[in-house]
Order: sequence, then structure tokens, then C-alpha cells
Amino acid sequence: MNPPTSVDAAQITRAHELYCRLTGQNLPMRYDRQRQWFELLRDGHTLADIEHVVRYLQREIHATRRNVGALKLSNLLQPDRFEEDLGISRLRVRPPARSPVPKPSPPASEVPDAAELERRRLRGLAWTVELRRSLG
Repeated sequence: MNPPTSVDAAQITRAHELYCRLTGQNLPMRYDRQRQWFELLRDGHTLADIEHVVRYLQREIHATRRNVGALKLSNLLQPDRFEEDLGISRLRVRPPARSPVPKPSPPASEVPDAAELERRRLRGLAWTVELRRSLG
């Protein structure tokens, strides 16, 4: 989050229009909504932050990990919830990278020789022919 900044009516209007465009809603700009947008923008959040959170919530809703109510304007504009969603959306939740573990090579006594490999291939071929015959 950025330090508190000055906010003008045009920024508030752009933020509200962005939200409406991204969600497909047509919500009128009433005083209470205007005040909530003002508080969010004054806290240093940007239009890019708003778009990022809305798109994140839409992906989460689509994947059924979040309820559609998360996108309600009254929920989105609560500063604590917005900050939490913004923070979570920026996380890269991935398992830690593991170094590749080399597979141990079998002892020389367990490595089949060419004749054994040929016997195994022929046995597999015979099983395939038998399976095809039984299936018709």
C-alpha cells in the first residue's frame, strides 16, 4: 500500500466505472459509494490495484474457491478486505522448488542383458497378440 494521497472526483469516477465495466454491473454512484472509493484511493490504492483484485476474485469465483459475494462492491470497498485480497492475489503459492533427485542406477547384476531384453520384448508381443485375439 502506498502512503495516503490526495484524491479528486475524476479518480473516484474512473475507479467506479472500472469496477462496473469489469463486473458487468451498472451501479449508480451514490454518496456512500463515493465516500468508500475516496477512502480506498486515499489509502494509496490505484486503479491497477482495483483491476488486479477484481480479476483475481473473478478467477477465484470461477474456480469455486470464493463466493460471488466477494465481488460485491460493499465487500470490495472495505479497506481491510481489499488489502487482504490484494496481498493474497500477489502471492505465488507454489511448492518450494526441489532439486532433482538423481535416480540411482540399478546394480550391474540387475541390469538385463540384450538376450533378456529380447525375451521380455517377445513375451510382451505375445501378450499383445493374445489380447487382440481375445477381444476379437
